[in-house]
Amino acid sequence: MQKPIITIIGAGLVGSLLATLLAQRGFKVNVFERRPDPRRAGFLGGRSINLALAERGWNGLRIAGMQERMQSIAVMMRGRMVHDTNGRTNLQRYGRDDSEVIWSVSRGALNMALVDAAEAAGATVMFDRGLAGVDWSDMRLEFRDRDGNTHMHQSPVVIGADGAGSALRSEMARQLDLGERFEPLGHGYKELEIPALRDFPAGSLPSPLIAATAHGDSYAMEPNALHIWPRGNYMCIALPNAEGSFTVTLFLPNDGDPSLASVADADAAESLFQRDFPDALPLIPELRKDYMGNPTGLLGTLYLDRWQLDGRALLVGDASHAIVPFHGQGMNSGFEDAVELADLLESNPGDTRAVFAEFEKRRKPNANAIAAMALENYIEMRDRVDDADYLVMRELDRVLADRHPGRWVPRYWMVTFSRIPYRIAFERGEIQSAWLREWTHGKSGIDELDLAAIDAYVKDNLEFLPTYA
Repeated sequence: MQKPIITIIGAGLVGSLLATLLAQRGFKVNVFERRPDPRRAGFLGGRSINLALAERGWNGLRIAGMQERMQSIAVMMRGRMVHDTNGRTNLQRYGRDDSEVIWSVSRGALNMALVDAAEAAGATVMFDRGLAGVDWSDMRLEFRDRDGNTHMHQSPVVIGADGAGSALRSEMARQLDLGERFEPLGHGYKELEIPALRDFPAGSLPSPLIAATAHGDSYAMEPNALHIWPRGNYMCIALPNAEGSFTVTLFLPNDGDPSLASVADADAAESLFQRDFPDALPLIPELRKDYMGNPTGLLGTLYLDRWQLDGRALLVGDASHAIVPFHGQGMNSGFEDAVELADLLESNPGDTRAVFAEFEKRRKPNANAIAAMALENYIEMRDRVDDADYLVMRELDRVLADRHPGRWVPRYWMVTFSRIPYRIAFERGEIQSAWLREWTHGKSGIDELDLAAIDAYVKDNLEFLPTYA
């Protein structure tokens, strides 16, 4: 059966992986990206939030044959390293051991690796080509470069992987009401940096770390953790990079005190860190410069009722279901999109209308589920990870997972270390969380619980989870 020529808008993470998977399956793929080639122009930072690579994302990369390339750019994170206001730290593991970890990856490094993979697979990638319009009558696409020159391209099938501000989505909306709505979080972020020890400006390296450089250490903090400073309605996080630095992200409400509105200049930013993140402040020598120079990132959730236009156009990844980053699943979800779409197109290349409809039917409930869980996780990260009641619930969650393997499965495990559909993880997690809250209410430790009675309840009321490949 003849395979259609496919055009992908966007050579970011999802677009490049999808191009690789389709080209490997024998499709002719053209990719257009509005930005310059990051391998030559450099990746534009300042608004990236490091990526947390989990099993769903790894699956797509493994299928694309990128395991070896990832070894040099991914850093293992065993858990959350929680920093309290007194500078004390506590590591909360994500899984049982080092077989259950997530990986920090620089967005720029991964994007460049994925573009290389797409071209190696046979896809044609064209940069400095921003989508300016679509003539749907003959599927003619108009692109413009940075100099304003027009470039025309005709394609029977176009897939939008061009992010939350998708130009293809805007063009599709001229033809069909997509039921689009965007729900802002009311919080934004600023990206900062903890440099590798060797890159600290002269004379700015904190005294306790001087000895570390003499021993050849690269990192200013524990490298194999996601660092988090929870402060109630706001927080700071830091993820390691392979070369020894950390990407730091400060999340603040848009309004109030403190907020992006009240922390309006470098003096206010430094004062905030002196008060609320004192152990982090000496590690961010360019705080004032970065806070004022880097853009303010906006956060919110995108919902669409329809992702596709009668077999001619389809939206994937953030273009159809952008979410807040607090479960680390935006990229992982987008990579799942790419794998599922490539499989569907390979199985039925002659009927993109049926494929796109089936893709939307399968993926949309899962996209809605991870959007809800990401919003919930923000509250957990900024406000609950150091609460006594949360810690008791978390301990009981782990105990029950050990006592009832396959039956009691923590939601975080389902989302992060498996490919159980997000919808199932959300629904099952809601049930288990309600029980955990009920059983631990008013308790200071699991030694106060009747575990025999809880065991019996779990066996009577919770079925084994099906196995998902």
